[in-house]
Amino acid sequence: MPHQQAASPAVDINAPAPTPPQGPEPTVEAEAAGSPAAILAALTLAQKVAMLHQHSPAVDSLGLAPFHTGAEAAHGVAWLGPATVFPQPVGMAATWDPDLIERLGEATGHELRGKKATDPSVSLNAWAPVVNPLRHPLWGRNEEGFSEDPHLTAELAGAFCRGMKGRDPHTWLTVPTLKHFLGYNNERDRNVTSSNLSPRVLHEYELPAYRGPIEDGVAGAVMLSYNLVNGRPAHVSDLVREHLRQWRNGEGITVVTDAGAPGSLFRAEKYFDDGPAAYAAALHAGVDSFTDDGDNPGPSIAYLNGALAKGLIDEAAVDAALLRLLTLRARTGEFAPERDPYASIGPEAIGTPAHVALAREAAAKAVVVLRNEPAAGSADRLLPLGDPAGSIAVIGALGSRVLSDWYSGTLQDAVSIAEGLGHRYPGSVTAEEGTDVVAFRCVRTGGYLGGSGGAVLTARAGAPGPEHSFNLKDWGSGELTLRLVQTGKFVTDTGDGYLRAAADRVGGWVVQETFRAAYAADGTAALQHVGSGKWLRIEAGTGSAALVPDYGLADSFVLRVLSSGHEAARSAAAQAHTAIVVVGNDPHLGGRETLDRTSLDLPLADQELIRIVREANPRTVLVIVSSYPYALGGLADTPAVAWTSHGGQELGHGVAEILSGDSGPTGRLPQTWFGRDEDLPDILDYDIITSQSTYLYSSAEPLYPLGHGLTYGEVRYGSVALRELSGGTPDRADTAELTIEVHNAGLRPAQELVQVYASAPGHPSGFPRRLLVGHERVDIPAGGSATAVIRVPLERLATFNVAAGRLVVEPGSYLLLAGASAADLPLAVTLEVAGSPTPGRSRGAWFRAETYDACGNLALVPETPLAGTAIAPAGCGQPAWSVYRGFSTEAAAGQAAAGAQSVLLDVVSCTPSGPAARATVRVQVPGPAGTWNTAGTGHVDAAFTGVLRIPLGQGPAVGAAGFRLVFEGGVTVSRVQLA
Repeated sequence: MPHQQAASPAVDINAPAPTPPQGPEPTVEAEAAGSPAAILAALTLAQKVAMLHQHSPAVDSLGLAPFHTGAEAAHGVAWLGPATVFPQPVGMAATWDPDLIERLGEATGHELRGKKATDPSVSLNAWAPVVNPLRHPLWGRNEEGFSEDPHLTAELAGAFCRGMKGRDPHTWLTVPTLKHFLGYNNERDRNVTSSNLSPRVLHEYELPAYRGPIEDGVAGAVMLSYNLVNGRPAHVSDLVREHLRQWRNGEGITVVTDAGAPGSLFRAEKYFDDGPAAYAAALHAGVDSFTDDGDNPGPSIAYLNGALAKGLIDEAAVDAALLRLLTLRARTGEFAPERDPYASIGPEAIGTPAHVALAREAAAKAVVVLRNEPAAGSADRLLPLGDPAGSIAVIGALGSRVLSDWYSGTLQDAVSIAEGLGHRYPGSVTAEEGTDVVAFRCVRTGGYLGGSGGAVLTARAGAPGPEHSFNLKDWGSGELTLRLVQTGKFVTDTGDGYLRAAADRVGGWVVQETFRAAYAADGTAALQHVGSGKWLRIEAGTGSAALVPDYGLADSFVLRVLSSGHEAARSAAAQAHTAIVVVGNDPHLGGRETLDRTSLDLPLADQELIRIVREANPRTVLVIVSSYPYALGGLADTPAVAWTSHGGQELGHGVAEILSGDSGPTGRLPQTWFGRDEDLPDILDYDIITSQSTYLYSSAEPLYPLGHGLTYGEVRYGSVALRELSGGTPDRADTAELTIEVHNAGLRPAQELVQVYASAPGHPSGFPRRLLVGHERVDIPAGGSATAVIRVPLERLATFNVAAGRLVVEPGSYLLLAGASAADLPLAVTLEVAGSPTPGRSRGAWFRAETYDACGNLALVPETPLAGTAIAPAGCGQPAWSVYRGFSTEAAAGQAAAGAQSVLLDVVSCTPSGPAARATVRVQVPGPAGTWNTAGTGHVDAAFTGVLRIPLGQGPAVGAAGFRLVFEGGVTVSRVQLA
């Protein structure tokens, strides 16, 4: 059981502050407009502690208003009512347009200021953007991230931060917060699973997404993640002080916790015995603000006071955290409002025509045309629709609705795809949802389920009428929604255990609008409410639709199909010149925060709808509106396929602009669309190098690669020329400049996103198969040519050298590849990087055990609870191994290279499993044909800690090929030495 902290005595945080130990006491007026350091000096310890909670109280004596960290603003202001809603972040990223994304950030910042003008409690500390690279496409929060590539993520998310920060050199419009540090890409058991980040994965893949915006000075805060990293909770990770705080601008970054995470340290994670120990460790690790217990700071204050009383923290630690918090507040002009250039922004900034136009621009530029071929019997590509377009049928529930997500603002004047096309082609567009209209008859009572006006549903009618007709939509995995045809309202539980058709949309932290049907052998079905897990029963007497916990009490229903969605879809498609079938996800279902997806496949109901439409009309355009990639299987050959994220309020206008051809498509995929579930690693496997995952390492043939997207032109790549540029050192190049000629043989102009990737066969550390290193968009007139000039800093070629312990650009040959995507790279040029090879590992010197070159069945674990990383078997059922290569041919001081006869291990702990009373470690050297030969064996008893020496047998000295450690049993090792 978690430790229960006793409530602390009430503290008057507005008690007069003591006189500062040095200098005269500042006046209240001076403090109200003073520096963070001066304000800090005037606070009592009780006041300081209270201000470390998310909800910081007012300090009347200093004129400080209440404050709290955190306003949601992932793609527009959220949770504060009406606001302009822009495309989801993954949709923003599909534009590959930093300038546009910066303008989206600036508009979001202005609207957040507008909200604060009418509600002073609104925080200007925005909890956005999410910069976790989109490592795994089944992650439930895929919609919140930007790209699979960490450097592209840094560029685009950094642009959003730049806009949210504003243009004034002294005062910030808002303070963006980067989420979530670190290694967070799974929702299943997210606060108890550990993300294994080897040094290479850490430095090459995880850290760059955060480092770019921080070193550029456009982010003011970082939120920590729920998960553990290398066995240690991220909220007490030593990576904050060892890396983040060491970067340029990192020392002043405010670190906030995710909601409820401090309590998880000693509850779910059980990493600490009690609250004071957990809060103290988090504070020392770098946390500045604790988000726990909602708006009730009492428990957090009690834990911090308990930590002070036990000597786990001191006032200096509190001061360090609070100074960063006060600096965050000062950045937005809070302490000097008379000098705030944004003080005049009022509520009129919300939903301005300019912001609506910006939303429309973003919605159009986020559309990615994935495929565009002629329909059967036609010579011309299906898109653009052009003029005249003939009759158009928009088929599918997502064609007629605009959906919001958990981090959306309240949609205003939202335009669906059917409406957008209807505005573009008046009188030519029809909409058909393609869902069955059904009625439910209770077997026991004989009555049909229904109701109107938001009243509790009943099952008393002897025959179904309009108020008993429901649109039944299957969202996959057996999850259904029921929407009353008469009113368009969803059936929901409003909180009292009775069902009403009263919801405008599917939503909420726990969705209340979905059901599952449990079918019996006789064809009847019991209905389970997913949100509560309860079952539908019709009450005796009133006939009311009530939820009961026991399946045995559930009523059985006969489902009558009043009209077939399939037949309606077939008819609409057959009668139209062009059919546009729209499928995808509801952002609250299937995959979202707290819920990962289980498959890349489209729901079977959507697959069947597409098949029906294609059979009825060869001129079928498939539009996917989704938060994440899908595998399309046999449906990938639909003549035209386009994707967009949930695109905000102007979704319909944006899609219509691209499908019609009023604008050419410029969107490109920010992440790979893999073709099969089998192409993905386990979602909990964060070692992208060992698992050969993401576009960087995967050899799987993708359905659509990173960067893919078509234009309406006919773009051909002509030539590439390389020029090496020198910066500060005249005799050494630091930049590669590529000049790339592209041609457009088509009849329409094209905007081509020219991309440059790097490869390095034979690289000593193992280079990615391809690595995005640059991109530039160029306009190519019909029948004309254009030139893209892309500069690649050589530092982008750096890999983390495990022997040197740093990022290194290794000398040698690199291929720079240019083309339209990560898989379409027709041009290549060789770049020779001069220099001396990086020195290898030194004999006779300790090196960290986690700096292996390869491993298997290995876990990264804490060396001590709060510092250091060690290695241990991931499971004791089979051996684990780690390989160490690249030893220098020169001996360390006092060592003879030929006399290397031992391997030393620094053993942290040993926990043998099974009948064995000790663990075994074998040292193996490379043999012929990929074999390994055991050169020495050591045994570790359960009570042993310290240095274990494993003598090696007679034979050749260990060379550059190194050796392998094989672990049998639960032994934990922090350091290794070849002696």
